[in-house]
Amino acid sequence: MPGTDVKLDLIRNVPIFATCNRRDIKQIGALAELVELPAGQVIVRQGATGHEFFVVAEGALRVERDGRVINRLGPGEFAGEIALIDGGPRTASVVVDVPSTVLLMGHREFHSLLERYPSIQLKILQVLAKRVRATNPESID
Repeated sequence: MPGTDVKLDLIRNVPIFATCNRRDIKQIGALAELVELPAGQVIVRQGATGHEFFVVAEGALRVERDGRVINRLGPGEFAGEIALIDGGPRTASVVVDVPSTVLLMGHREFHSLLERYPSIQLKILQVLAKRVRATNPESID
């Protein structure tokens, strides 16, 4: 498992944390666990209750809905936020495509992050809006 300096460097390079200063990065580091995952591991199962939020630090994740690949996530991209925001079941499964390192935050830590950093909250909302538009292009503004 990478050391603290490597962890903070990875966090610093994640786009949703780009507006955070050094102190903020350290606090995010205290909230997040850096986890190395093997290829093929299912980290989110469609329909299950969500308890974690993942940010890809290195590697790639595959997002599947009903057995079909609907997206691929690389460094800086994230998954798991929808179920943590609305408390509903996971909308898709997420599978590790290649050996990867992710930042993992539990429910409590994720909500603490959103409350403390409105700029991160806004970035996550913007990504959610893009995802809604992409999956439902006929949605009305």
